[in-house]
Amino acid sequence: MTDAISTELHTPIGSLLLVADRHGLCRIVLPGRGDDHAGRMVAREDHPLLARAAAQIDEYLAGSRKSFQLPLSLHGTAFQLSVWQLLAQIPLGTTRSYGELARQLGGIGKARAVGRAAHANPLPLVIPCHRLVGAGGDLTGFAGGLDLKKKLLRHEGILVAENGKIEKIIEKQLDNR
Repeated sequence: MTDAISTELHTPIGSLLLVADRHGLCRIVLPGRGDDHAGRMVAREDHPLLARAAAQIDEYLAGSRKSFQLPLSLHGTAFQLSVWQLLAQIPLGTTRSYGELARQLGGIGKARAVGRAAHANPLPLVIPCHRLVGAGGDLTGFAGGLDLKKKLLRHEGILVAENGKIEKIIEKQLDNR
């Protein structure tokens, strides 16, 4: 990642590290997560793509954006890329189970592999892996931790019980800017 540039974005959910390469946004590091590549990146606050990504993340967190329009630079296996593509299609305010994604990819037996691919997602928020839940509506792993996952789901109008189960999805009107 020697050609990578980064900027830090302070948000209501904590500080995010946004990383881009010459092809697009390639990584978002959630609060409290380290980045092994940080020493090999150039920090820039004035880069147009990072500024655009920061603005769109701010709009999402303010409730005025429901999808992202950014050039992405994704690097992963063919299976990971297919999982990330499906994750990117989960609409705001809805969830899908690991099993549902596995069926879309050819078999329920791939549910654990879907989980591993979701955990490797380099662009949380933009590729909304927080919308992935267990079969019974149970909240399961998230790179940013379950508290952040609950917060993001609640932000999107999904009621999450204290026991970590999805209770109900509330219709939420957002502009698609």
